[in-house]
Amino acid sequence: MDKVSLPERADWKKTAEANGFQFHTMHGEPYWDESSAYALSLEQIENDIEYPAGELHEMCREAVARVCVSEQLMDLLAIPEMHRDMIAGSFHDDDPELYGRFDLIYDGKGPAKMIEYNADTPTSLYESASFQWQWLEDQIQAGILPEASDQFNSIHEALVRRFGEILPKGENIHFAALGDADNNIEDYSTTECLGWAAREAGCIPHYTDLVRIGLTPEGQFADSEDKVIGTLFKLYPWEDLLRDDFAAHIAGSQCRFIEPAWKAIMSNKGLLPVLWEMFEGHPNLLASFFKSDFDALTPAVQRSMAELSRGYVTKPVFSREGSSITITENGNATEIAQDQSYDENPMIVQAYREMPVFDGFRPVLGAWIVGRSCVGLGIREDRSRITQDLSRFKPHFIRD
Repeated sequence: MDKVSLPERADWKKTAEANGFQFHTMHGEPYWDESSAYALSLEQIENDIEYPAGELHEMCREAVARVCVSEQLMDLLAIPEMHRDMIAGSFHDDDPELYGRFDLIYDGKGPAKMIEYNADTPTSLYESASFQWQWLEDQIQAGILPEASDQFNSIHEALVRRFGEILPKGENIHFAALGDADNNIEDYSTTECLGWAAREAGCIPHYTDLVRIGLTPEGQFADSEDKVIGTLFKLYPWEDLLRDDFAAHIAGSQCRFIEPAWKAIMSNKGLLPVLWEMFEGHPNLLASFFKSDFDALTPAVQRSMAELSRGYVTKPVFSREGSSITITENGNATEIAQDQSYDENPMIVQAYREMPVFDGFRPVLGAWIVGRSCVGLGIREDRSRITQDLSRFKPHFIRD
């Protein structure tokens, strides 16, 4: 894997804005950055990213099954007791999943290592599925990239197929996020991207601000125009929704949720210690433990102590954009996230793996899962060792 400097398209900002990609620059810093791109071989894509990510997803499903039958694990993952039966029932009934994104550390030379799984509300979808593909086509047409260049990216097509699998044609589906295109443009872009895919699959998408969803006298959810919501994609994490005032009405709402309730487990970082317990030593996993086990120096922790003594990351079971993360190396905290807003949540400990550095930036590879298959790649990079909300999105290509 290499980082290759390339000339930017002269009109890329106009192209982005014409396509609704308004957040290409945020807070005076570039978010989309095409002054360079990451080049990978087809072998690296297939053997080190695509196939392992598919296997990791199946492992995560096995871990969810274990959590569903364990009150102890439900406690450790801070799943609210009143909703546990609903969540377990959702998995037992195989309520259909839509998509997710693994965050991986990869340097092109060894197995990719899973940092976490954004299995409930992953963003950076539009730039991964659409805008970087347009970049590839434009750069090939301009002669910047060879005609044989490709990209690991069938995300949109896979989403269209998946909507067609889980919803009948003509089905109304509401897409909800907090805010709209004017005050939460990144989340709106994600829901709009998914709405395009649903429309291509023959469904009828509707957008609604999450805070404008109400409750009918019959206990069903409805939008601001009093239309009953039968199917709802909500870009709002289950860990928050389960603690919301409306949580008590979910089970009786007759609403199909995308993502399903069992994603409250799969998206929980507490799943990482469960995965390590089940698949200890797997080449794509980092040793991970609940903080209570780490502090107690359990036999499993002692088996990984050589690795943990070099460095580990402490992170909450719920967090966003690198919040409340601490990196400890050789017994000293060497990096602490500026945002500590998730400090009150239960913590896990994960072995620290240094990210590769390209021109002062550290990339995190986002392997996109649709259904149960890995279908694409998006790369974000940051100068910091903790990837945060102002990291840059970088396009990639597969070289011949």
